[in-house]
Amino acid sequence: DLVIEIVDGRLPWSSSNPIIERLRLARQRPALKILNKSDLADPKLSRVWLDWFKAQDGVDAILMGEEDKKASAARLPALCSKLVPHRTGEVKPVRALILGIPNVGKSTLMNHLARRKIANVADTPGVTKSQQRIELQNGMILYDTPGLLWPKVHDENSGYRLAMAGSIGTNAYDQVDVAWFAIETLRERYPQALLDRYGLKGYVDDVEAMFAMIAKRRGAVLSGGRIDEQKAAELILTDFRSGALGRITLETPDDITEPPVDGEPEADVAEGGQ
Repeated sequence: DLVIEIVDGRLPWSSSNPIIERLRLARQRPALKILNKSDLADPKLSRVWLDWFKAQDGVDAILMGEEDKKASAARLPALCSKLVPHRTGEVKPVRALILGIPNVGKSTLMNHLARRKIANVADTPGVTKSQQRIELQNGMILYDTPGLLWPKVHDENSGYRLAMAGSIGTNAYDQVDVAWFAIETLRERYPQALLDRYGLKGYVDDVEAMFAMIAKRRGAVLSGGRIDEQKAAELILTDFRSGALGRITLETPDDITEPPVDGEPEADVAEGGQ
């Protein structure tokens, strides 16, 4: 009857599945968008994204992460019922597909909704392996799915943002390349974040030089004074994912790009899957 999609509050557009969105619209099914990890996202931009999603036809949206997750989960059945008011009672229970990209927090939410452990939780993508049908205490039926990415990410920047968030397996991208993208993004959107975190006095024009400065400040140095690029990249990405760099949102609605129509080439930054 409806789609519940959990997106990463730091990259709400890049973490939203375009294939499911097309199918949903074609079948005229409403959607509830859950902006998870909002405690790590920029609160001002979280409100912007919340309003943007709610302005879409047949869509409601909530933030999750600012308050207790159990309290947030308790609100979901009522919100779903409002989206499909024709589905009521035991004869016509609300039936919802719940999905999200890898490592977006879906398993934790499922456990709160079911009020018991039905899904394993981990900080790495690809923990949920199979579909399952779960009936909640209020009669609502959820169809849970493994965290999946679509076959190809159409926008290069979206691919980098997904990699920054840890939603793509590490074998599918170069961590140093993604760390450079992180530096460029933060320098443009949150210029003080890198300076404060790594005790830097200012920026330099060259991203490679900036990367080296951060590596030295964090002790990512090999014998002979050479930069340990892999260690430095891992430190930068971990700092972003953990919130050590501050509350950051990597995109705004102005960054949205339309996916290519059939027959047009797509970016090959990140392959989908586990």
